[in-house]
Amino acid sequence: MARRTPYPVLIVLALAFLALAGPTALFAQETTFDTALNADARLRSGPGVDWRILTVLPAGTAFRADGRAPGGGWVRGIAQDSSQGWLVDTAVALTPDQIAALPSKWIEDPYTGGAPAGGAPPAADAPPADAAPAAPVVNTAPVRGFQYGGHIAGLSAPTVSHMRAAGMTWVKRQVRPFQDYSGVINEAHANGFRILLGVVGNGNPNDDGFLDAYAGSVAQAAAQGADAIEVWNEPNIDREWPAGTISPERYTELLRRAYSAIKAANPATLVISGAPAPTGFFGGCGGAGCDDNLFVQRMAAAGAANYMDCVGIHYNEGIVPPNQTSGDPRGNSGHYSRYFWGMVNTYSDAVGGRRPLCFTELGFLSPEGYGALPGAFGWAENTSQAEQAQWVDQAVTLAARSGKVRLVIIWNVDFTEYGADPMAGYAIIRPGGGCPACDLLGS
Repeated sequence: MARRTPYPVLIVLALAFLALAGPTALFAQETTFDTALNADARLRSGPGVDWRILTVLPAGTAFRADGRAPGGGWVRGIAQDSSQGWLVDTAVALTPDQIAALPSKWIEDPYTGGAPAGGAPPAADAPPADAAPAAPVVNTAPVRGFQYGGHIAGLSAPTVSHMRAAGMTWVKRQVRPFQDYSGVINEAHANGFRILLGVVGNGNPNDDGFLDAYAGSVAQAAAQGADAIEVWNEPNIDREWPAGTISPERYTELLRRAYSAIKAANPATLVISGAPAPTGFFGGCGGAGCDDNLFVQRMAAAGAANYMDCVGIHYNEGIVPPNQTSGDPRGNSGHYSRYFWGMVNTYSDAVGGRRPLCFTELGFLSPEGYGALPGAFGWAENTSQAEQAQWVDQAVTLAARSGKVRLVIIWNVDFTEYGADPMAGYAIIRPGGGCPACDLLGS
């Protein structure tokens, strides 16, 4: 009979091997990269601008990256002074392929390896990397990670100042097809913002010739430098789609043609599906109209996930804090559309989590400073501007941490019309010119 080596001896031998091999043997399956900061950057406790700032690392600091955020946009690691945390990924000298090769990490995952070699870092004397830019800088890098911005009426000096103070990096403009988009695109870029164009309907989408013409128009927008394009707007209701012909499947065909044309013109342009109008009015889905949850589900069944980078979503009827999931005082208070998380989970589940969500409208209506709301909007009569500011800030924070949301466009920044459609009541720049929501977002 062959003699067996006793288990205690095997354990001792294994430990001896690991001691000789060093710590890399324990973590051989983990990819790390030694790099350096190419700009001063804020080291944060988590992957996003809402996480606590731990310190500011100067350009040139050695950094050992050992992970990336699940949603992209941020890398985690250890600096040469042994400080640990997260950096925006544009602050480190790593290629997109290197960042993609890093393992996906979260805040509770243990760090691997020690601090990289490097001398004492130089003193920081420039704005850190995740701060709002001091001067206009066009970001031509691929869209990664969570980002936010606002729907604008224009880029006046006060609007630009408030948006920069809030940390916004995107503007949205809603436009019609079949025009030259270079003016609004160049204006946004000149002010240091990426731009989302919401290209709304202007023709008959049941005509194949129109679908091709529309696809050509959004391709032109992509070629002119649009950073993102939302294909149509609220195609589940007859205000935006021809009455009697509403069809998630037909919309998906429009999306397919638009996506193919956009990517052929500019592969870096983010394609967002047209956000449906949140509603339970129809009680189903037919030619006269379609509840938004069913519309997105049928889009997904028709293969829409193959023709978009992000699922468009609207949320603009909230009258409770975004972290609340019950207690809306209106009728049908259990409907998902009443709540931020109800919308997020409904849409993410509808596509099986295959695509992130992009809020192309997220806002809260307050009449403060304007007077009584028109009857159809009376549900928001008790929302103060302080609540609006707090809820916008909280919604952006929740979206950033959700792992499901890629982009939030706040509806809106600076609209002034207050009539039958009280758009100014949604504006975060309030009467008198202040922006309480911007102050909270920037803090």
